[in-house]
Amino acid sequence: MMAEAPKARISRPLRTVLSDETYNRVREMLLTHEIAPGERINIDALARELDVSQTPVREALARLESDDLVIKEPLRGYQATALLSASELKDLFQFRGIIEPWAAMTAARGITEDGRERLAAELTAGKDAQHLNTEDSYKAMSEHDARFHALVAELSGSDFVREAYIRTHCHLHLFRLYTVLKTRLREDRKDAAVIRELFELYYEPKSGFLAFTEHQAIADAISAGDQDKASTLMLAHINSSLERFGPTMSMMEENQ
Repeated sequence: MMAEAPKARISRPLRTVLSDETYNRVREMLLTHEIAPGERINIDALARELDVSQTPVREALARLESDDLVIKEPLRGYQATALLSASELKDLFQFRGIIEPWAAMTAARGITEDGRERLAAELTAGKDAQHLNTEDSYKAMSEHDARFHALVAELSGSDFVREAYIRTHCHLHLFRLYTVLKTRLREDRKDAAVIRELFELYYEPKSGFLAFTEHQAIADAISAGDQDKASTLMLAHINSSLERFGPTMSMMEENQ
């Protein structure tokens, strides 16, 4: 009598994979306002919607709290963080204006061939965004923007400065503002066209990607070891960003 063949084991997703997938999905829901800013998050309902248990949802929310996309209140649970106000955005850019010029200067002082190669690779990624459609190009450019600034902070050699920059979550906040813009365009709001123009000045392909052009100049100065120029260009870059996004924020608040 032949021995019975062993039953095939059912392949189940690893817990880490499930946790990452849940994190990515909830993060997307927050960035696109499927979970609206300020909205309370029902863990049980969210788990049912995503067809997972509560455990990966709780793990995802804990990670998203460190991303500053949700906050946890004692006895009340999680809620999506509110959008930045115009004054908070100003504070954020002023803080960046203190630490990032120093990071660029210090990166230029100690630049290595590996650092130059990493800067060049990131610029290539940013340049590739020009060939995408408008929606995808904004997302790709926003991601390049975040990576470029994090890389400069890393090349400074200071873990403290790098972590301080990352904790600002600046580009996540800006992407959430862009989602507000898209909503207003769909609603045919009168202020939407003006707000879109302000965003396009910075990220839209037809403007030549001003942010990318500024990144390229900063990277060139760092790669050349020009400390003063790298610092000056970084400060100008951050100040010009505030000059563009500041009016956008004020207009959004005035027309809520």
